[in-house]
Amino acid sequence: MELVFVLVSLAAVSLVFILLISVAAGIAALCGIPFSTVFVKGLWLLVIPPATVLYGWLVGRNRVIVNEVVINTERIPASFDGYRIVHISDMHLRSYRHRVKALSSVVGRIGSLKPDLVAFSGDLVTNSPSEIDPFIPILSRLDAKDGVVSVMGNHDYCPYNDWDSEAEMEAAVERVRSMERQMGWNLLDDAFVRITRGRDSITVAGVGNISAMPQFDTHGDLGKALEGAGDGFKILLSHDPTFWKAGVAGHTDIDLTLSGHTHNSQLRIFGLEPSRLVFRENSGLYRDGGQYLYVNDGLGETMFPARIGVPPEITLITLRCVNNNKEVYHE
Repeated sequence: MELVFVLVSLAAVSLVFILLISVAAGIAALCGIPFSTVFVKGLWLLVIPPATVLYGWLVGRNRVIVNEVVINTERIPASFDGYRIVHISDMHLRSYRHRVKALSSVVGRIGSLKPDLVAFSGDLVTNSPSEIDPFIPILSRLDAKDGVVSVMGNHDYCPYNDWDSEAEMEAAVERVRSMERQMGWNLLDDAFVRITRGRDSITVAGVGNISAMPQFDTHGDLGKALEGAGDGFKILLSHDPTFWKAGVAGHTDIDLTLSGHTHNSQLRIFGLEPSRLVFRENSGLYRDGGQYLYVNDGLGETMFPARIGVPPEITLITLRCVNNNKEVYHE
């Protein structure tokens, strides 16, 4: 399936290039330059699409970056000043099936950041829980002072596989859940956990996938996730960032939402991000009053087994209760 998608994409892009070359050759012909001369020389441009994809496959998807973000707000208790959260998302373990060492390196790099908390915002698998099996020893090494918290993404509900029955699909979903717990992760399936430092505390909640887009099923219940959470600084793990505007910002007292899902289309060329055509909040840090959203570009891939201008991302978020640090966010 991935190979077919790549070949179709390359064919489409190549046709666009041929059209542009033809237009350029036609304009040249009007200026007295032979059409065939410009057209034949322009055909060399057809090397660019496959060369770019090859780079994204061999190099781009293996060049993991660490983005450091500081969140400043008076709502963070003093005891949590400097609290370090490593935010990761969208592993899509199928995309690591021939790159075991690459994933092991990612886990090692996360550990080197000395996080207080590791937060995974969904899509551990692409199609099936069987993708997790080879990686359990590696992912079990993920660790932090306050552990690893996670939520389910749209792919984790396994809707994109050819199951024989609804019951078989439900069993697959339960296996995803149980394997995350087996690895020592705290799956926040419409639930919260309270983290304390002395007399201070913050709440970290998580919901099953909730989307404002009809093509993605909604499974989570934010009310259930926050039941009994009380007041104070709150972090929400919610896979799909469209839920932030639809149900979080301006609707709740949640201070920071961590999402993924978009992969930023795994494509950024000359600053252009096609994912912006679909997602208003597609990548990076956003703010609405005193509420923040961070959209992680993810670690793995779906459909297109390459990353062009959008490297796999580990995000290191530092919470600050003072306002003397710079922050960069999209309006």
